Amino acid sequence: MIELTSLNRNEAKRYLGGAKIELDERMSELFDSCEKQVLSTAKLKFLYKIIDLPNEKLTAGEDIKSHLNGCTKAVLICATLGAEVDRMIRVSQISDMPRAVVLDSFSSVAVEQLCQSVDALLAEKYPEYYFTFRYSPGYGDYPIELQKEFLSLLDAPRKIGLSANENFLLIPSKSVTAIAGMSHNPIERKKRGCAVCDMRDRCKYRRNGEHCGF
Repeated sequence: MIELTSLNRNEAKRYLGGAKIELDERMSELFDSCEKQVLSTAKLKFLYKIIDLPNEKLTAGEDIKSHLNGCTKAVLICATLGAEVDRMIRVSQISDMPRAVVLDSFSSVAVEQLCQSVDALLAEKYPEYYFTFRYSPGYGDYPIELQKEFLSLLDAPRKIGLSANENFLLIPSKSVTAIAGMSHNPIERKKRGCAVCDMRDRCKYRRNGEHCGF
């Protein structure tokens, strides 16, 4: 089971487009309140499944083939904050749009932190493997239509209530599907995820609540 006790405020500011902006007292109070509301409302759920490579169905497009090059296995991942978070944001949009915007940004931070916790869990459970960073349908030329294939293989609609609509958008919206490569050999630096990067304990980006872009 994964729990989140705090959310990265710098990342929330980045989602709002102002990572370097100092918060005044009013905004700081709003951030405090929204962070607490997201943490108390979110129902964290995730699934993962290890698959063997090559897998033609899940490696459509040249980008994902390059990303998984050298990997013998991959892990499919899905994670969600639950329908309650979507409902919370919709209600706030009716009565208090500025609050809704901050709630939305903290919710985006929360689902990413959930995924990072899953990354760390996998790295601990499979120490014999090196992992690439997560790659989601819709990135590059990786077809977004694969959302439904991911969800089907993970049995996500039945197990955690995560589905996709006719446009392949995830429902609930604060959710993620992704694939990460697994290799017995070291992964080149540009493909590593934070959880398995050898710089994670001394990374200047992580220390400032940011990341290097991968």
